[in-house]
Amino acid sequence: MSQALLNETDAAAGKTVTHNTFVIERTYPTTPEKVFDAFAEAATKRRWYAEGERHDIEEFEMDFRPGGVERSRYLMKAGTPIAGFMLVNEGTYLDIVANRRIVTAAVMSLGDKRISATLVTIELVPENDARSTKLICTHQGAFFEGADGPEMRRGGWNHLFDKLAVELAR
Repeated sequence: MSQALLNETDAAAGKTVTHNTFVIERTYPTTPEKVFDAFAEAATKRRWYAEGERHDIEEFEMDFRPGGVERSRYLMKAGTPIAGFMLVNEGTYLDIVANRRIVTAAVMSLGDKRISATLVTIELVPENDARSTKLICTHQGAFFEGADGPEMRRGGWNHLFDKLAVELAR
């Protein structure tokens, strides 16, 4: 396992879980409906959320409803710290309020090792007479045996929200 995935200091100290909460806010120059649709429509979400140059998508499926499941499996490419590993994210939609809120709970695994469990709340707040949308992402995570950690996860979400901005501009 790479250094990025296993913090040896935490492991040596016997620490098995790192808890963390972070909030990311972005404002997009479009309606809450359009931002919500980018999360709700499978083909659209796949483009900005699942596709990437550092991995091949082995599976992406979503059943966008409370109780529905979202699952993605990626084979990491050469040149990444986890090349050759399968990264799997499996989540459940806990709450959905059209154009306002999406809440998911998920677990992430690398190979056969579970590395985290998360609760993610996406809030969409209309601004400027609903001509723009403030997205508020609250990420609450438990990272196991120092795996990937909150800083890398925050960076991942920031990258995804950059890709969402490109998608919304289409």
